[in-house]
Amino acid sequence: MRTTATRRRARTTRRLSLAGAGTAAALLAGLLTGCQSGGSDTEGERGAQAGPRWNTAPASIAAVGDSITRGFDACSVLADCPEVSWATGNDPAVHSLAARLLGEAQVPARSWNYAVTGSRMADLAGQLASAAEHRPDLVTVMVGSNDACRPTASSMTPVAEFRAGFEKALTGLRAASPTSQVYVSSVPDLQRLWEQGKDAPMVRQIWKLGICQSMLADPLSAAAGATARRGQVRARVVEYNEVLREVCAKDRLCRYDGGAVFQYPFAADQLSHWDWFHPGKDGQARLAELAHRQVTAAEPPR
Repeated sequence: MRTTATRRRARTTRRLSLAGAGTAAALLAGLLTGCQSGGSDTEGERGAQAGPRWNTAPASIAAVGDSITRGFDACSVLADCPEVSWATGNDPAVHSLAARLLGEAQVPARSWNYAVTGSRMADLAGQLASAAEHRPDLVTVMVGSNDACRPTASSMTPVAEFRAGFEKALTGLRAASPTSQVYVSSVPDLQRLWEQGKDAPMVRQIWKLGICQSMLADPLSAAAGATARRGQVRARVVEYNEVLREVCAKDRLCRYDGGAVFQYPFAADQLSHWDWFHPGKDGQARLAELAHRQVTAAEPPR
C-alpha cells in the first residue's frame, strides 16, 4: 500500500512539474514575442504619439522676419534698431525674448537676428536657411505685414502664394535643422494701427511718404472705396494668420501664437514716434512679453 501510494505521489509530482514547465515556457514565449513585435498595440500607439516634445527653456534663438523684428523706426527715423528687437535685442527697457530665456549675458553669443526690413513671405526660406546654420533650439518667425502692406490692395500677396512660401520655408528648415523649434507670431492688425494714428495731422503727413498705402492711403476718407479697401486688407491679414496656424499645426515642433499679436490692442504710446505704425520700444517690450508667455507655456495656445 505504501509503495503504491508513493508511486502515485511521484506520478502526480511529475505531472505538476511538467505542467509548470509548460506554463513557464508559454509565458516566456509570450514575453519574447512581445519584445520582438514591439509590444502591444496600445504601447505602439503611445510611442507614435510621444514624438518630440516642446522645450520651454531653449538655450539658443534665431529670429527671422521683417522690419518689426529689426526694430525699425524704434530708435531713430528710417533706421533699424536691432538692439531693441523683441526677439533678440539687448536693451534692458525691452527685455527681449532672448534676454528672458537665456539671460542678458548670453544674448550676444546665443542669439542671431536674420530679419530684414521690407521682407515678405517669399524671403523667409532664405532667412531660415541662414538661421539653420546655427542649429538653434528656437527660431522666431514674424512675417506677413509687408505682404499686406503694398502700394495697392490689389497687389497684396495672394493667399495661395503666401501658403506655398511658408510651407517651402518650413520644409527647408526641417531638412537643415530637424530639431529646431519654431515660434510663429501672428501678423498684427494693420487696421488697428491705422486707427491709432489717423487723427493726428503730423502722422498723416508722415504716412504720405509711402508707408503701407494699401491700408494708410487717404487715412481720413470715409468713402465707400476707402472703407472697402481697408476692410480688404484686414481680411487678407486674417487669411494670412489662418495659413500660419494651419501650416504650423502640421509640424510637431512649431507653435503658433494663437493670434496673440493680431489681437493685442496696441496704443499710440506703444508705437514708433517716427511713423506711428511700427512698434516703439514699449511695443517691442509687449511683443517680447507675449512671445515669452507662449514659448514657456506647457501647452500651446488654443
